[in-house]
Amino acid sequence: MKKQELIHLHGLLAEVHTQIEAWEDDEIELTEYNTLGVRPTSIHKSKTDHKAAVFKLAKGITGAMRDAEPEPVAAQAD
Repeated sequence: MKKQELIHLHGLLAEVHTQIEAWEDDEIELTEYNTLGVRPTSIHKSKTDHKAAVFKLAKGITGAMRDAEPEPVAAQAD
C-alpha cells in the first residue's frame, strides 16, 4: 500500500472513530494510538508511522465495538 493510501485510510478510520463516539456518547480507549503522536494530517510522518497508527486505531475501534455489542444471536429462518 502506498503512503498516500495509508494516510487516506488513516483519515477514514479517524472519521469512524469520531462517529462511534458521537453515537455511543462514550470515549474509545486509544492510549496506544495517542502515544504514537501520528494523526491523519501528519503527512510528514513516515509510511511506517502511519501504518502503525492505522493498526492501533483499528484495534481501539474494534475493541470498543466488541465491548459494546451483546452476545451474538444465531441466525434463524422464518
